[in-house]
Amino acid sequence: MCIHDEAPSTSQEPTTTSTFLVDVKDGARDALPILFALVPFSAVFGAVAMERGLSLGELLFASMSIFAVASQYVMLDLFGQKVPVWSIVLAVLAVNFRHVLYSAAIGRHMRGFSGPQKVLAFFFLSDPQYAASENRAAGPGLRPAYYFAYAATVYLTWISANVIGALFGSLIENPAAFGFDFILPLYFMGLVVGFHTRPGFLPVLVTSASLSLAVYFTLGSPWHITLGGLGGLAIAAALSTPRKATIDV
Repeated sequence: MCIHDEAPSTSQEPTTTSTFLVDVKDGARDALPILFALVPFSAVFGAVAMERGLSLGELLFASMSIFAVASQYVMLDLFGQKVPVWSIVLAVLAVNFRHVLYSAAIGRHMRGFSGPQKVLAFFFLSDPQYAASENRAAGPGLRPAYYFAYAATVYLTWISANVIGALFGSLIENPAAFGFDFILPLYFMGLVVGFHTRPGFLPVLVTSASLSLAVYFTLGSPWHITLGGLGGLAIAAALSTPRKATIDV
């Protein structure tokens, strides 16, 4: 008779814990590259907000409640022009409308999220968050630990850099001289190029960019963002028409 010493079976908890820790580490790691673009841009926003007359408390409230870089700059620009509040709200809504499309797209990957987790996740759904989540969903899968680790890294960095800019931004007399005004557009270009392997990338890009430029020079900002995005979405939908099912006889 041969007796084998069998290793004790591992419970599900260590595996679950290991997966959780890996997701948290990967989420924080994947967020690190964008911080190099985010920190100076966030600091400049904090400095400009204080220059436009916002208090530190108002600045923090705007950043913590809106958390959308482009629309916050639009808000700040309109705030300095003394336009009605409803116009500012409408402009922010127009700029942020693309997030409706983001949430519809990323929602199909959130089967492992509870209802409250989805609500919180959509609040943190920024442009880089969407891109990183799509990439994660195509690989190991998108889970709450990864999503919120990424979101927390970006969110806390954005708020912290806001404060730094608000307190010390007056020391930088001309942010454009350092190229800070070009950091965010360059980063967004990188995000767009990252999808170049997707089917229909070129026609979607050309349509969206062309329509956006046309609207910008006719209707003006911020409608070029929303309408350009909708134009690209229409082309993407047209190109992704499902084929007719064939019946095997």
